[in-house]
Amino acid sequence: MVKICCIGAGYVGGPTMAVIALKCPDIEVVVVDIFEPRIIAWNSDHLPIYEPGLDDVVKQCRGKNLIFSTDVEKHVAEADIVFVSVNTPTKTQGLGAGKAADLTYWESAARMIADVSKTDKIVVEKSTVPVKTAEAIEKILTHNSKGINFQILSNPEFLAEGTAIKDLFNPDRVLIGGRETPEGQKAIHALKDVYAHWVPVEQIICTNLWSAELSKLAANAFLAQRISSVNAMSALCEATGADVSQVSHAIGKDTRIGSKFLNASVGFGGSCFQKDILNLVYICECNGLPEVASYWKQVIQVNEYQKTRFVNRVVSSMFNTISGKKIAILGFAFKKDTGDTRETPAIGVCQGLLGDKAMLRIYDPQVSQEQIQRDLSMQKSELDRPPHLQPASPTAIKQVACVWDAYEAAKGAHGICILTEWDEFKTLDYQKIYDDMQKPAFVFDGRNVVDAEKLREIGFIVYSIGKPLDSWLKDMPAVA
Repeated sequence: MVKICCIGAGYVGGPTMAVIALKCPDIEVVVVDIFEPRIIAWNSDHLPIYEPGLDDVVKQCRGKNLIFSTDVEKHVAEADIVFVSVNTPTKTQGLGAGKAADLTYWESAARMIADVSKTDKIVVEKSTVPVKTAEAIEKILTHNSKGINFQILSNPEFLAEGTAIKDLFNPDRVLIGGRETPEGQKAIHALKDVYAHWVPVEQIICTNLWSAELSKLAANAFLAQRISSVNAMSALCEATGADVSQVSHAIGKDTRIGSKFLNASVGFGGSCFQKDILNLVYICECNGLPEVASYWKQVIQVNEYQKTRFVNRVVSSMFNTISGKKIAILGFAFKKDTGDTRETPAIGVCQGLLGDKAMLRIYDPQVSQEQIQRDLSMQKSELDRPPHLQPASPTAIKQVACVWDAYEAAKGAHGICILTEWDEFKTLDYQKIYDDMQKPAFVFDGRNVVDAEKLREIGFIVYSIGKPLDSWLKDMPAVA
């Protein structure tokens, strides 16, 4: 019986290992983490992350061949295959600050694996890491090996939050990178055999280590690039009277381009896109490719511009002042069907509005009040730390109130900002909302989820990203 251990019980480690346990009943799967509250949550009825379908998968396997534990060293020592799924945030100081990946947690995991191992192991990179990380990890393991043989594999995840379980059940591809040596190929086949329990063999791609590591960064860079491309077009559409939805539909019909990731919005978020592009930029700079680095940097700059543009539109539309005005924020997660707020555009937008002294009432169906206060009050470098190293309780921001539904958020508000595309925001009773708001009542739709014309009939002044401007907005400058 093969035993798998995964270090890190977060958004990647937890769901991935749960699906492996479900699909491979003959394999014992243990997920370990030093943060005890997270492991307690994985062993309870209230999992630490929200992901459609995850509850059912965990309940079917937990206590059988799926274990969640804080006894990290014991389970790593017993495992045949060790997945490492720890955080690799962007460095905040020192060499490469603001761009390079911080591999502190990865290195400490590798040293711990070397210390406790008594048998040969396959060590699998599951975190997103810079190209050539495997080489560094290999050196740490071999210099501390005590005669034990370690094989390093790169097995990047390509999950989309909100559809992670569906993606794990039916992946477009599984990518495994390893050394082109007999031992490396043997390790690749061992991991391939695990995935082959449910993934068709032709969808399991085997490459060398560097190709696998770079493919993950490249995939995220290409996806983010599409979002920034359509967001750049949205600004031009507003300036010219074109409709970005019609433009996206027209170009998406070209089979060479396709229709996915062409929805204009207030910007992209999530744990990977920005971090991975910054990482890519740093790698390009280190390899003497400044032109390539500046090309990818622009993807992030357009994303920042889109958030700034949105805030400017809110302020300029409301008589160039939002000081003391109540603004409802509908949605805080970076996308629907997840509670994840990492790099969510809502943080930048809310901070911009707070900087202009607005009073915010925030509603999101999956994000807790504590998480919202954390995101708005803490430095990014603090948020990137593991939970047990973060400040115990965030400082509450007096201008921010978190409420239990959209109607409560909008009551008495001057404007509404829709920042996450939750389905429920499409079907709200906007007449009721309008009646309870200050007039003129504004809706700033950062996800293009509402029917702007219907809302205008009710009496709202509506701004939708990339859509022809409301006559009210045409006289207002795009920049406050």
